[in-house]
Amino acid sequence: MRVITGTARGRRLREPEGTAIRPTADSVKETIFNTIQFDIEGRRALDLFAGTGQLGIEALSRGAASCVFVDESTEAVRLVRANLAACGLSGTVVQTESLGYLAGCGRFDLIFLDPPYDTGLLDKALQNVIKFDRLSVGGILVCESRRDKAMPDVPAPYCKTRERGYGRIKLTLYEREAE
Repeated sequence: MRVITGTARGRRLREPEGTAIRPTADSVKETIFNTIQFDIEGRRALDLFAGTGQLGIEALSRGAASCVFVDESTEAVRLVRANLAACGLSGTVVQTESLGYLAGCGRFDLIFLDPPYDTGLLDKALQNVIKFDRLSVGGILVCESRRDKAMPDVPAPYCKTRERGYGRIKLTLYEREAE
């Protein structure tokens, strides 16, 4: 697992031992960032269910202004901090329950939702982003799920803008429009 491009290009990221944390495959990560490449620079990002932190780190490497990494796992928080240090990047790392974090945080321009599959957390996190209005106008929400998972349409001012399968994985992008 490496940073694809930007200031930390080629840096190797530490990976978890065991299967408790499931990092996004490099090919899927590359697809995500090819899709949003012109919408990263200067943005405030949130890597919810951060795991290794690779999505937020990739965003920082490509010019995001800041990133908050949230995970409740002690191992994940340790990995994120180690990977940020290895890349010479800085971000805010928060060890807390991800759904609860959404209730009290501010807005973000770019949000990555990649929770463990088959837990119901993706639907709940998406609902909380909308309920608490955590995406700024023009912001992008990137969801990773199993290919066969039906991702919902959402109420205005949010809208689903792209949905595409890549092998066994599906990426769904939502945006927040002006009201």
